[in-house]
Amino acid sequence: MTIKIALLGAGTVGSQVARLLKEENELLAARAGAPLELVGISVSNLEAERDPWIDRELLTTDSKAIIDQADIVIELIGGVDLPRELILYAINSGASVVTGNKALLAEHGPEIYDLAKEKNVDVYYEAAVAGAVPVVYAVRESLAGDTVKAIQGILNGTTNYILDEMTTKGLPFDEVLATAQELGFAEADPTADVDGHDAAAKIAILASLAFHKRVHIDDVQVEGIREITSSDIAAATAGGYVIKLIAEATQDDAGKIDVRVGPTLVPEAHPLASIGGSFNAVVIEAEAADRLMFYGRGAGGAPTASAVLSDVVAAASKRVVGGRAPQEIVLGKSEFVAAEDSTSKYFVRMDVQDEVGTLAQLARLFADAGVSISSVQQESVAGNGEAEITITTHTARAADLAATIESINDTQTAKVSRVLRVADE
Repeated sequence: MTIKIALLGAGTVGSQVARLLKEENELLAARAGAPLELVGISVSNLEAERDPWIDRELLTTDSKAIIDQADIVIELIGGVDLPRELILYAINSGASVVTGNKALLAEHGPEIYDLAKEKNVDVYYEAAVAGAVPVVYAVRESLAGDTVKAIQGILNGTTNYILDEMTTKGLPFDEVLATAQELGFAEADPTADVDGHDAAAKIAILASLAFHKRVHIDDVQVEGIREITSSDIAAATAGGYVIKLIAEATQDDAGKIDVRVGPTLVPEAHPLASIGGSFNAVVIEAEAADRLMFYGRGAGGAPTASAVLSDVVAAASKRVVGGRAPQEIVLGKSEFVAAEDSTSKYFVRMDVQDEVGTLAQLARLFADAGVSISSVQQESVAGNGEAEITITTHTARAADLAATIESINDTQTAKVSRVLRVADE
């Protein structure tokens, strides 16, 4: 029995998948329990320059023709509409699917999972969340005997690189972004990364797995990092924090889910605070296992190909010995915490008049809205009699904090310049 594989896409990741399938074929076959044969590579341009290990005889522009020959289809095209069409075609053809397409799964996952269940085939997507970091397997299988309470992660390497450079070198956002684009860490259009949408798709997938509820990307509250300034980072550092783009999912005792992505102050003692460069990391809080951390390269050709081939071996093994991969589990209707009821600690920066009684007035405004103050820090006093004040709160409702900010901005003595969430240690 030979397991036949169709590869859709020969870009950065697809090319590395083809290389490893060729170079490590004997080892992969031993792990899968059967020989693995790459029957074709679907590309959009047959004449484009390719890496030397790509067998041009396998190249085709007819994706469906090679899907028809395959037991396993690897989708690495990118985008949503065409991959969706081809994955549904593959499932209807009886092939198992391996994909790294987080945007597709966050938007159309339920449709794909339902059809796969109907057709008795499997869908694997380890590479869709954190590249080489095996967090999908951990949530879906390793923690199958436990209850996941919360997930926090740095799920986008581009934004982590940008924030890390801003923090360690004191550079402004625009300059670091331009450098990241030159180095290939950021796309020419960085919107999905810097505005948080990439991380939102990934945390939607993890939340769905962890809480057994269907979480769509539109259910995620999203804020990007474009507005973060060097002064924000300096203020965070002075308070013992590091700013990271954190994707977070929690479920309360009533079963309501809170899923969000945004720049967050992470205490220096927190395991995510030390994650630098373009690396990814995920911290999972489970009822019995307690805190677990996963760390590694979240992007790049070879690291992502490693995750893809892990799924290929698993899918091939199921074809050989029988059985199914773990299926999507949906336990009841998805209910979400309303944005105004979401709770967090907050970091509030203000420009205030350096006058007697100003702090007392601010304290009253926080108290009137039911927001408890944890600490106050005066950052500087300008020559014009203005000071920069940072107030860190205890856990508060978003609506209560919003009321506080509105009251502060209505005064003649203070204006709020930045509000950021603060992670627990």
